[in-house]
Amino acid sequence: MTPAEREALARLEDRPKTIRRGAVLMEEQARSDELFVVQQGMLMCYVLLDDGSRQVVRFLFPGDLFALSALVYGRSPDTVVAVSNAVVCPFDRGQIAGLATRHPRLFSLILVLNQIERVITTDRLAGLGRTSARVRVATLLLSLRGQMRQAGIEVAASFAPGLTQEEMGDAIGLTAVHVNRMLRQLEDDGLIKREGGRVHLLDEARLVREAGYIDRFEGLDLSWLPPGH
Repeated sequence: MTPAEREALARLEDRPKTIRRGAVLMEEQARSDELFVVQQGMLMCYVLLDDGSRQVVRFLFPGDLFALSALVYGRSPDTVVAVSNAVVCPFDRGQIAGLATRHPRLFSLILVLNQIERVITTDRLAGLGRTSARVRVATLLLSLRGQMRQAGIEVAASFAPGLTQEEMGDAIGLTAVHVNRMLRQLEDDGLIKREGGRVHLLDEARLVREAGYIDRFEGLDLSWLPPGH
């Protein structure tokens, strides 16, 4: 990025706000005129269904920009809650208009990230309707690790998901009991090992094949982006 682009991005993070684990940052259907960048920690977005159950639609990590719906709607479509202690940076939606006019390449990259997230969400929704519970759990583990890598979190063959089994289940349409059963099954088959809150991927290649997992951060075609100035 050019120095001017770096400065423009830094201005989006000049009002850091600390929130504690479990704190609700935005309520579903609440008025919202701000967008946010995650600076530290982990958050999740969810909606409440008619039967009172919770559907997690997105996990957020450092570097993620969220609440883009504020650009087109006056209310938040989902609730955003901190999964861990976190730092977020709110900024006015008018700053996005400034990026569009003064830094079109940065604005284009925001569109790119938004499309990556859309495809990841599509993958998860498709999985809810067509894959087994075991595959859903395996895919979620791989997806979380992929997001952590993109956020610059150091992960290798082991990582800490930082989620309860209930939270995992709410993301993939399973009960906490069912999630635990599938995790034990993956352990019994030598694919993973759980220890001290961490998940060790013992046979990642086989896990990827079994889950049919596609890393949506790979294979990007960004040749169309305008040059930096």
